[in-house]
Amino acid sequence: MDKVYITFKIPNKGIEYLKKEFDVHVNPQQKPLSREWFLENGGEYDAFITMLHDPVDREVLDVMKKRVKVIANYAVGFNNIDIEYASRCGITVTNTPDVLTNATAEIAFALMLSVMRRIVEGDRYVREGAFDMWKPELLLGEETAGKTVGILGMGRIGRSFARKCRCFGMNMIYHNRHPLPKEEEVALGVRYAEFSQLIEQSDVISIHLPLTPETRHLFTWETFQKMKRGAFIINTGRGPVICEEDLVKALKKGLIKGAGLDVYEYEPEVHKGLLELPNTVLLPHIGSGSVKARETMSLMVGEAVADVLHGKTPRHKVAGP
Repeated sequence: MDKVYITFKIPNKGIEYLKKEFDVHVNPQQKPLSREWFLENGGEYDAFITMLHDPVDREVLDVMKKRVKVIANYAVGFNNIDIEYASRCGITVTNTPDVLTNATAEIAFALMLSVMRRIVEGDRYVREGAFDMWKPELLLGEETAGKTVGILGMGRIGRSFARKCRCFGMNMIYHNRHPLPKEEEVALGVRYAEFSQLIEQSDVISIHLPLTPETRHLFTWETFQKMKRGAFIINTGRGPVICEEDLVKALKKGLIKGAGLDVYEYEPEVHKGLLELPNTVLLPHIGSGSVKARETMSLMVGEAVADVLHGKTPRHKVAGP
């Protein structure tokens, strides 16, 4: 019987699906496996279901290639896996696209509303017993209507976020590696802009980019200086797109009015300065954290593993023979 290892507990749908045919093992601890664990145990299983924090590099793949047929990554991204080398090792790699789209776009939108309308500050104000009366200038925030939102990355999540912004009367510009077809721009109500234009014109910037050498530290002190004064920044893409040290500096000096983050540069570590500032809303990477999305992801990785072990091509293959 083929052996499957799941590196972190996932919703039961996928686990139960696999248990019907395979010998399934799940990491019993609520913490990531070490790289040393993979080097010691990576060759003992026929399939792995991995998380974004799992380091599947060349050395690990050299151990895995003795037996492993498939690595199903429980995420849309797969920058934790050397997919080119996995293909050379004859290992199929899959991901879980589409299903996270609405859930992640909702979190981006919630972060934007929360930081602009100072929701978390208001909640803290009430809980601390400071709310003694209504006041005309108490915790004044910014409305979304009429504001220009710059969307960085116009993939599925970026487009879903744009549809939500349109309902709230926002003007939308976007930057993407390739502009959308004109008919899609019209349907979404968006206008293409160069990156330099987007950072200068946007009242809010929402990041929906993958992590690549080109996007790492796209936002630095230099970038923040060029942004529209008093703008807000939202990141549900990848943490290292922003240099957090520079973001803290920009927030403290008033270049940026607020930040809403679901991902971090050195996750799970969060920059101390972000924790101390009142104008930040910080979430623990829950962009796809809806019951519907996570259960569907669980079933998707289960089906991907089963397909490969049955000799079939999985639906969401990103690398492999």
